[in-house]
Amino acid sequence: MQVDVSRDVFRLAQVFTISRGSRTKAEVLTVRLSDGTHQGWGECVPYARYDETLASVEAEIAGLPADFTRDSLMGLLPAGAARNAVDCALWDLECKQAGKRAWELAGLPVPTPEITAYTLSLDTPEAMRAQAAQNAHRPLLKIKLGTPDDMPRLEAVRTGAPKATIIIDANEGWSAEVYADLAPHLVRLGVALVEQPLPAGDDDALFGMERPVPVCADESCHDRSSLPALTGKYDVVNIKLDKTGGLTEALQLREAALAEGYSVMVGCMVGSSLAMAPATLLAQGAMVTDLDGPLLLAEDRNTPLTFDDAGVHPPEVALWG
Repeated sequence: MQVDVSRDVFRLAQVFTISRGSRTKAEVLTVRLSDGTHQGWGECVPYARYDETLASVEAEIAGLPADFTRDSLMGLLPAGAARNAVDCALWDLECKQAGKRAWELAGLPVPTPEITAYTLSLDTPEAMRAQAAQNAHRPLLKIKLGTPDDMPRLEAVRTGAPKATIIIDANEGWSAEVYADLAPHLVRLGVALVEQPLPAGDDDALFGMERPVPVCADESCHDRSSLPALTGKYDVVNIKLDKTGGLTEALQLREAALAEGYSVMVGCMVGSSLAMAPATLLAQGAMVTDLDGPLLLAEDRNTPLTFDDAGVHPPEVALWG
């Protein structure tokens, strides 16, 4: 099998800020696999939070043997960005070889559009109110928070978008004390979900704390091996392909999480429609779908995903799967 890896850069429509920093572009790796007749491709976003760089992920992929399958790949690469891009490229390649769509190969129903969250970047309360007002027509807004002074931001977003459902992503930025202070106000302001309020290494503080709205594990949940440590602390798990290491593990994580009583959120890094396409299969029936990466870009892949009032649609065959 021929494996080609390239670096691609997509400009963002505006500066995107979370509690860990800001960016103006999405830097991704694109993996193309060829059997000599058919080609499949996938995308990943190396994430510094997990000690990944473009170079380190490229090196992981370069170390693969000449031949591998989706099953053997699970033992060749750890969960993470490198395995994700290769795994999703293998799915696409298998679809091309079989002349079938990815959901057919996975034994899933034909996917339908899912309403996706739209993310508001961390900023001053005034700027976030303006962002919210500009996107008040969207049914679901996700707010990037994660500082000790987030209450004015939350109030500002609610003022700017009085009818939208709001979810919060603190990106590990709160302490237990800050979260405890904010928690009573979440219901009043119509917050439907809080994502990763505490650092993954300090989330034992969630034991015994009141959870007036569901709390979602993001950085604390990577793959199925993460689930035992979440008991009693979280209500929802955020499944991201770059954390699970691809669609193969992500489908199994979803099944295991649901079996253990968790609700599911399907999230993404900031990437192109190619990165989101496999995740549309995971998003079917999820409590929250957060696949807005392409909506944050100033440019995208050819044949991008369709986003409309019905939500994010499954990919055309020309894009993936």
